[in-house]
Order: sequence, then structure tokens, then C-alpha cells
Amino acid sequence: MKFEAHLPTEKLRPYIRQLVVSENASESEYKVFPSTGMVIGFQYRGTLTTVQDNTTTRLTSAGITGIADRYRIFRNSAGIGTILVYFTETGFAHFATYPAHELLNLSLSLEDIFRKDDVSLVEDLLSDARNDQQRLHITEQFLLSQLKEREQDQLISEAVRLIYTSKGNIRIKELNERLFISQSPFEKRFRKVVGTSAKKFASIVRFNNVLSSMNGLKSLEEICYENGFFDQAHFIHNFKQYTGQTPEQFKRFI
Repeated sequence: MKFEAHLPTEKLRPYIRQLVVSENASESEYKVFPSTGMVIGFQYRGTLTTVQDNTTTRLTSAGITGIADRYRIFRNSAGIGTILVYFTETGFAHFATYPAHELLNLSLSLEDIFRKDDVSLVEDLLSDARNDQQRLHITEQFLLSQLKEREQDQLISEAVRLIYTSKGNIRIKELNERLFISQSPFEKRFRKVVGTSAKKFASIVRFNNVLSSMNGLKSLEEICYENGFFDQAHFIHNFKQYTGQTPEQFKRFI
């Protein structure tokens, strides 16, 4: 299996965290846990499906996956090859007018977001590319062609920073007070730019902080209370929603 991360070209770095070349010679099924940014995928070989409630849905070869508030299961065909584009938390808003929150928990065709001819062209070029360097260059050229000259929403960027600084434990009321904005307009702006509510985003940030602690020597009780959970039951419920397992089950197989 291959999973190689690459930094994007300088102009894309404020909006794109990384580009990844992913290949797998074998058919496999895997979970993807909630993260804080959207992802574009171009399958230049093979196919990808989602699995939910024993139902499989084949995804288009060029698609985008929004932020999710639960784990998702994917299944790839043997010999798959994919270029993945990982957006920063506020990056997607600089490429499309499509409201980010309408992608919550969804995987859509890129043709729902961008012009069909533009998507078809990049797919054709990727299928003809001979190596990773060419594929990455083609993907970056597509992204640059879609990049809009828009000012960054500094208030939402600051909200994201404060949420990370608190490790997802800041209250939305405190965010509103510190940013001098009332709740309703703040939530509307946050959802449109980031792709989910500030409360849900903070919960995902907290979950990922918990996840990074699971490999250490801390007990589950320590992890629970260090991450602002009031009791074990709340911790277990939240963790199971995001992973499909209890913390004990998850830690056992690390």
C-alpha cells in the first residue's frame, strides 16, 4: 500500500493542506474517522464505494467528501490509484460558491461543484499521466484554475484558531463574546465557510485530540477528563459515534 503526502505549490498552501498519492494493490475495506477539512479524490485507476447499513454505493471517479460527524466505511477495488486533496478548514470556500455545510456527511461528484468540462479534462489528463509527478502537477493546475480571488474571512479563521487552542473545549458563547459577534450571524458564516456548525467542529477537534492520546500511556479515565468530558458515559457515547467502537475496544487493537 502506498500513501505519500506532498505539500502543494506555494499559491495553494493557504487553502490546501496536502496532496496525497494513494495506491493499493489489494481490495480492502476501511474506516475513515471525522476530520476538520473536506477532501477531493480523483481515482485515476480502480473504483471506490461507500458501505452503509450493508448497502454499497459506488462513487464517481472524481468526487468530494464533506466534513462528517460520524465514521464512514469505504471499500476500494484492487489496483486502485487516487490523488487526494486535503483542504484546510477554510480552504474550500476559495474554490467554489457551493455552501460548504451542504456537503455535511456527503460524498458528491465534482461535477456537482465545478464545471463538467473542467472535471472531465482533469480526469482524462490523469488517466494518461505516466507518473506521480505528472499527476500532482495536473491536479494542482486544476485547483489553480478554480481558485477564486476572495478575501479570507478573518473572523472565522480566528474562531478556528481559538477552537484548536482550546482543543475543542471552548464554549460557543465564549467564542461569540471573544469575537464580538452574536450567535446567529456567527453560526451562519461558520457553517458556510467551514462546512459544519462551530459546536460540531469543536467536537471533532476534541475527538481528534482524544485519538492522538490513545497511543500513549495515559488511562482512558485520564484521557476522558483531560478532554473536558464530564463523565465516562458521555465520553464513550461520543467516541463510539465517531469510531463505531468503545474506547476500550479501540485501544485494545492499537
